[in-house]
Amino acid sequence: MQELFFPVIETERLTLKPLMPEDSGSLLEVFSDPAVMRYWNTAPWSTIQDALTFISESNASMQGQEALVLGVYLNATGELAGKCMLFSYEQESRRAEIGFGLGCDYWGKGYVNEAGEALIQYGFDSLGLRRIEAEIDPDNYASAKALEKLGFTLEGLLRQRWEVNGVISDSAMYGRLVTDNPGIKCG
Repeated sequence: MQELFFPVIETERLTLKPLMPEDSGSLLEVFSDPAVMRYWNTAPWSTIQDALTFISESNASMQGQEALVLGVYLNATGELAGKCMLFSYEQESRRAEIGFGLGCDYWGKGYVNEAGEALIQYGFDSLGLRRIEAEIDPDNYASAKALEKLGFTLEGLLRQRWEVNGVISDSAMYGRLVTDNPGIKCG
């Protein structure tokens, strides 16, 4: 089971794999950008230590089989474009949440859809998930569009869910079931 949480997933243009300490500079570049962090429930990162801590905590959560946190690397150049993750993993309930973060230079190129579908299939096929959820700011239209393209359904709104730096925001809840996709068998 342990190796299930440290996969290397390859797609046509991307490789999804665990982050390494040497990725910290590239990761900081992505997650210190206020545009990338606009709809997150945390402030932008400010130091290389933020990136190193994230990588360390991500690897610990994968060791503990609590989450799957993977860097998104371009096959053509090896560049780190961002990260994708399945977190809040509940083995007994066979559910997890999905999240993405890509640098602005990689927006609008279909990478979220490509990485997302590969991660979703891995969650359903290898981790045996029945349900994958996503929580986004309802004003984040790009994420809503990406989730809908990935087959997620808007299931509800949690009012005044987050407060970050004095700004209160709602959360839109999306879900996708293994049975929502007829080509996937339920384990």
